[in-house]
Amino acid sequence: MHFWKSTLAAVLGLVFAAGAAYAEKIQLTVYTALEVDQIKAYQVAFNKVNPDVEIKWVRDSTGVITAKLLAEKANPQADVIWGVAASSLALFDKNDMLEPYAPINLDAIMSKYRDARKVPAWWGMDVFGATVCFNTVEAKKKGIAMPTTWKDLTKPEFKGQVVMPNPASSGTGFFDVAAWLQLWGDDNGKGGGWKYMDALHENIGQYTHSGSKPCNMAAAGEYVAGISFEYRAHANKAKGAPIELVFPKEGLGWDLEGFAIYKGTKKLEAAKQLADWASGKDAMVLYGKNFAITAQPGVAPKLADIPADYESRLIKMDFNNSAVNRDRILAEWSKRYDAKSEKK
Repeated sequence: MHFWKSTLAAVLGLVFAAGAAYAEKIQLTVYTALEVDQIKAYQVAFNKVNPDVEIKWVRDSTGVITAKLLAEKANPQADVIWGVAASSLALFDKNDMLEPYAPINLDAIMSKYRDARKVPAWWGMDVFGATVCFNTVEAKKKGIAMPTTWKDLTKPEFKGQVVMPNPASSGTGFFDVAAWLQLWGDDNGKGGGWKYMDALHENIGQYTHSGSKPCNMAAAGEYVAGISFEYRAHANKAKGAPIELVFPKEGLGWDLEGFAIYKGTKKLEAAKQLADWASGKDAMVLYGKNFAITAQPGVAPKLADIPADYESRLIKMDFNNSAVNRDRILAEWSKRYDAKSEKK
């Protein structure tokens, strides 16, 4: 009898211990703009090494996540921001919303792909850059030649055949606008960058609320040209879509997917665990399966259809300048062009 009692007690002890261990699992609320088809792989790999941290994802497009975080500033809900544009992270840093932390792998990250301070407020994972998805089948039907420059997209034959992301809701859309203003001038709405966007607007069929959607629409033959980014372009072509990837000669706008810890998180140690893993080589290898350039050099394998000199085609982006001028640029853009945005 004593044997069964002691055995039962031991079994119950194990059950309670397992229950306690499960209960002790730390839940991190992670805000992200990562593509849905990337999230699972990153989470599974992290949890193999850190099974005690459970990730609760809050996902939307860059502009929506950025607006949400800014709106919640007085009552923060996020613990970590993982896979959100560096231009947004610079904006959060300007608003004193980030907890500086130097992850253990920081030294392996290239200086141009991280906050410059010794203990950075944010650091980069991978680069996503401008790419035009050009549907060769639809273009042939309509007699439209493949563009090689941004200016080509303003030619009369592209009337109604170009789709691009709205910069207020899409990080891809915002870096396109920021790059054009940097290439051709802003001058508070009077510069050459705005003149270019006025001409492009004449040919725009629709502004979407996602950076992926223009490429998806071009891949499906709804439009001839979709201004998007290289991950979605590469993925759609790999699936057999009749598109060519165009990297306009004037230079490519880009941004970084980045990582930051939210200031005031009550789960700082778990957030640091995630930062240490997400900045390491195993994570960078995973990012490199989706993007041609990772923040740690020499990790990403060459992606098909991405030119070998891709990195040298990226223009020099000033994320702090983008953060300072973001509201003004978006207000001007919306006033001029929002009439062609898809309904939310």
